Amino acid sequence: MTSDGPEPGQGRLALPDDAPSPPAPGRDGPRPAGPDRRVVRVVPDVAGIGREFDYSVPERFADQVAVGSVVRVDLNGRRVRGWVVADDVEAPPGVAVKDLARLTGVGPPADLVELSRWAAWRWAGRRRTFLVAASPPGRVASLPAPPPAPPTGVSVPPGPTAEAALAHERAVLRLPPAADRYALVVAALAATAADRDALVLCPSVAQARALAARLRRSGSPVACVAHDRPGTAAAGEWARAAAGGATVVGARAGAWAPVPRLGRVVVLDEHDEAYQEEGSPTWHARDVAVERALRAGVPALLVSPCPTLEALRWGTLVAPGRSEERRGWPALLLVDRREEDPAAGLLTEPLAALLREGGRVVCVVNRTGRSRLSACARCRELAACTECGGALAQGAEGDVLACTRCGTERPVVCAACGSTRFKVLRPGVSRLRDDLAALVGEDVDEVTATSEGTPRTRVVIGTEAALHRVDRADAVAFLDVDQELLAPRERAREQALALLARAARLVRGRAEHGRVLVQTRQPDDVVLQAALHADPDRVRAVEEATRVALGLSPFRAVALVSGAAADAYVAALGRPDGIEVQGGAGEWRLRAADHRVLCDALAAVERPPGRLRLEVDPLRS
Repeated sequence: MTSDGPEPGQGRLALPDDAPSPPAPGRDGPRPAGPDRRVVRVVPDVAGIGREFDYSVPERFADQVAVGSVVRVDLNGRRVRGWVVADDVEAPPGVAVKDLARLTGVGPPADLVELSRWAAWRWAGRRRTFLVAASPPGRVASLPAPPPAPPTGVSVPPGPTAEAALAHERAVLRLPPAADRYALVVAALAATAADRDALVLCPSVAQARALAARLRRSGSPVACVAHDRPGTAAAGEWARAAAGGATVVGARAGAWAPVPRLGRVVVLDEHDEAYQEEGSPTWHARDVAVERALRAGVPALLVSPCPTLEALRWGTLVAPGRSEERRGWPALLLVDRREEDPAAGLLTEPLAALLREGGRVVCVVNRTGRSRLSACARCRELAACTECGGALAQGAEGDVLACTRCGTERPVVCAACGSTRFKVLRPGVSRLRDDLAALVGEDVDEVTATSEGTPRTRVVIGTEAALHRVDRADAVAFLDVDQELLAPRERAREQALALLARAARLVRGRAEHGRVLVQTRQPDDVVLQAALHADPDRVRAVEEATRVALGLSPFRAVALVSGAAADAYVAALGRPDGIEVQGGAGEWRLRAADHRVLCDALAAVERPPGRLRLEVDPLRS
């Protein structure tokens, strides 16, 4: 998180070689810009174009065009959408300009238009990407009148810890998983200036809608900008937000929602990976939100049961007392499997006892299909790909073996001895669903990222997606948590603790007898000990020392460059001062002391033609 960026007037991206050129002058086309003609600068909504174009404003809608207006322009024989990003500019002498073809409607306010320039620099992307995110999800011709001020109601007492956090301009509140986040939001709204509005972000659309509905029932005017798809209703909520006078609630894209009188920013579960865009540019909603707060000079509050190092470097940590934090985490049952056969299955006696007690149980293992690793039952040869040597996995149907590395498929036959019988060493959720159903004697639902609908059975098995599809459970069981602890990712510890925190929220705290069962061969791992003792600081201390020593984010600014054009891009980058360049063959890692150095260097490079993926602050590297 940083407010560094290009100076005003800089940062205009170069036009790619294959981008359309400005139209040539014609009979009814462009004319030289005169002193009496108002000219605006437009970013066209066309992928691959990073250049801005100048257009003159016709008199018929001159009084309605402003920075942020959505317009239609003629560009290389096509009429395309665009955004006015600068008003009353001076076109270079002798340059022919065309009139704006049409005024489409209301677009992002001027502060978000300016923020898009910073974001394009910060995440090495096209400005268009962020203008799309900041635009209404449908045409908005005009804004409604702001709602009347609500009557003064009784706020929920925030408690001393939350009250202390709200007193800071830049605070990170470590709120235990079982704590009431709604009470915190209500307290934050009450602490916001009467003539100002708050922006509240949730990690998912469903959570944002639930929070907005609860606030509405309490009488608060709310604009919920969280939506699954564009449409009239979504555009109406965006217009209500842009009109002012309402609390704006959204998910990741909500970081770009219009809030004309911003008074406070609250980001719930700032650690959640859903806040970061998976596609390039890899912008992060948390960082956009706090940058808005910084520019507006208003308080920002980041909330999480296990704050990220990025958040902790940005703001002041406010944590509850030890007894309060322990009450907010459930009992953790550690099943130590160090003395068991490594090939033993995942259905242990402690798990069976938990299932027999009744109540809803969610079992988690992050492996899809029937198996992720198998061995021949006759000759004990591992099932490996004959093309690349990767492990062979069985899908949900179990009728083929597919390579997890190159995708090659073959029949379920041992390549060494021809046997068709295999022993599962690492079962997936499909195989475990069958085993669990046999164990409990009832149906078991399977949940993965591609599953549809809500699970209905008492016992549920799935990947971590199950933790987001089930609203409440009596117990959560991690059947193979070592897979998360040993994942080959820089943020593996943070991500593993976040999974445990999510499970803790499902079962609530100790007072409600919630339980999380964890099967592991590493019971002394710092992540498990942190959850066991309700002390996330243990992970923070280890993570911080590791990342400082290895020069990892957030103590170094990192970018990954990949794709067919990656080598050409890195060649054009060269070896500027302060940039470490590592890698090759289409995959490169760039590191610098801070984002100012890294992002300035990336902004100075013209993108070569071809597929290119730039990931600044990669989430899973």
